[in-house]
Amino acid sequence: MPSITIRNVPEKTHDELAARAAGSGRSLQEYLRAELIALAERPTIDEWIRRVRERKERTETYLSIEAILEARDADRR
Repeated sequence: MPSITIRNVPEKTHDELAARAAGSGRSLQEYLRAELIALAERPTIDEWIRRVRERKERTETYLSIEAILEARDADRR
């Protein structure tokens, strides 16, 4: 399995990540590994936008801004 080395991490950043790792009961390495895996599994913003556009085209689902705001505010009345 490949390894990654990250140099020049600010001490404040390291301390915060180490505290988060400790708070979750994991070592810093375990914590960062899980975070990197989760990051890699999420689509980029560009990929997410592309998927939304494709889905809208396939389903021909188009809502006006007014319709979206009306639906959002329906329970507030």
